[in-house]
Amino acid sequence: MTTTLPPAPDTAADTAATTTADVAGKARRIRRTAWAPGRTRPVVRFRSSRPDLLLCVGLLCVILLVQGWNITHFPTLSDDEGTYLAQAWAVQQGDGLAHYTYWYDHPPLGWIQIAFLTWIPSLIAPEAMTVATMRFAMLAVSAACAVLLYVLARRLFLPRWAAGLAMLLFGLSPLSVVLQREIFLDNIAVMWMLLAFCLAASPSRHLWHHFAAGLTAAIGVLTKETMLVVLPALLVTMWRHSHRDTRKFAVTGAITACALIGLSYPLFALLNNELFPGPGHVSLIDGITYQMSREGSGSIFDTGSGSHGVFRSWLYYDRVLPLGGLAGAALLLLTVRWSVTARALAGPSLAVAILAVVAMRPSGYLPAMYVIQALPFLALVLAGGTASVAHAVLRRPAGRVSAAPDAAAEAAPERAHAAAVPQQPRPEDVPDALAPEAASEAAPEAGQDARRTRLVRGARLAVAGALALAAAAYVVPRWYDGNRAALTVDANAPYRAAAAWMQNEVDDPASTRVLVDDALWLDLVHDGFEPGTGAIWFYKADLDPAVTKTMPRGWRDLDYVVSSPTVRRDAVDLPNVKSALEHSTPVAVFGEGEDRIEIRRIAGGDL
Repeated sequence: MTTTLPPAPDTAADTAATTTADVAGKARRIRRTAWAPGRTRPVVRFRSSRPDLLLCVGLLCVILLVQGWNITHFPTLSDDEGTYLAQAWAVQQGDGLAHYTYWYDHPPLGWIQIAFLTWIPSLIAPEAMTVATMRFAMLAVSAACAVLLYVLARRLFLPRWAAGLAMLLFGLSPLSVVLQREIFLDNIAVMWMLLAFCLAASPSRHLWHHFAAGLTAAIGVLTKETMLVVLPALLVTMWRHSHRDTRKFAVTGAITACALIGLSYPLFALLNNELFPGPGHVSLIDGITYQMSREGSGSIFDTGSGSHGVFRSWLYYDRVLPLGGLAGAALLLLTVRWSVTARALAGPSLAVAILAVVAMRPSGYLPAMYVIQALPFLALVLAGGTASVAHAVLRRPAGRVSAAPDAAAEAAPERAHAAAVPQQPRPEDVPDALAPEAASEAAPEAGQDARRTRLVRGARLAVAGALALAAAAYVVPRWYDGNRAALTVDANAPYRAAAAWMQNEVDDPASTRVLVDDALWLDLVHDGFEPGTGAIWFYKADLDPAVTKTMPRGWRDLDYVVSSPTVRRDAVDLPNVKSALEHSTPVAVFGEGEDRIEIRRIAGGDL
């Protein structure tokens, strides 16, 4: 039996062919996977990057200066701020989860965190624990949010200047300057959600980072439940930035952690026998039912609706960030198949889209603070869209960039073959001294190419500079007008004057009963009024059985009512409050117009 061997291969030819295929394939893989999430990615170590640290700290100082300037005077104190701070005060005092009966209107974790934020100031000066002064605690939250946004931008592959731009957009927008000063649960929830996104996009891609992202997302939801709508965008970010071999474990672990922490809230209600409705107690189901059945504020496209008014108030302060962020999100979502930046920012872009759709639902309720949770994502996608435009303007011609790897791939096997097989010198390899005519002909062509490259680059830089100047010329004057009131106006002088009058003019505060909104509630408590039944949050005079049973004669058992814009607006649906206003006369008035504060003595009250 004769065995026929295959002919001996042409070693040099086969080596060249194999090398050509391998190098060309590798070049294609590099082009396909470079900057792709989950594969080849540039890792930015924030803590060890001095330029990033210096830029972030410098921008943070500017943001805190602007947000902290005039913080106690503008904007006007709101009843929501007073409510959250009063509930935090009750936690500090050990009086329960609220200064009245806790009825599951929101998860208590939000004001528990406020209690920790205000703990040291309240120990140093308990009488200073009022809404205006405690706003300084929110600067710490604003600082954390700004830094986390910068870190997230770098982890999503934005260049350093674009990350700084996102930080400035987020921190200096008039909407941010006004709303981030206020003691709102939304501001704290945004901090936790940004931390969750940073963990989801961690360059280490460790499973514990993704597990921690689920934990922090749950904390964000338990701080303000509206953060639920952002969770799909968080999962998209985690999916795109996790390793494909452990992606399923990462997402499963994050969802499990988020669900387990989230279930602690209904478990708390169940252990207190307050999960289901029943006689003589509040319940979580009742709280959810109330929130879900609140009367809608209409569509933002209906000029006569409350939602349209809220939307116009946002645009009154700033059009750049809301509208520019929506445009940036649309640009990134439309180019997600072709743009590396769009793929990296798919999660934040989706967050903007979801929040916009929820805000535009025709029958929903749109509060003024709703935009707070959208601000960081609007800033991020606007900076990302700007980076995409800048890249399109400044990048080199596509032909040269794309041809470079292919040229290298084709040249590599030729160089390998030349090293293995001796070659005769080619004319183009002869030194210039031996071929002066060839060198003299090549030099002008090389010079022309260099000049052409410099001209093209100069033109691109000029276009980019013109666009940047045009954007600055549009944004700066409008932000100056939007921030000027926040930095100069004293909108809270009437509240301070009313608090001072109640402190100085009421002889026996311990036995005096006053209806007041929560913006002034803590001021009266510090002045000696009895918490809960002496200083009465005006809603409770009609809605809390624990308070109404102490008022057998209704409004006649009251001595004063401090008539603020909030009290006058909501008294329509509160019989005792409405009657107290109708049967009282003003003894002091501070301010004028709709923003005035009236201290009214109730006729027939027990003085």
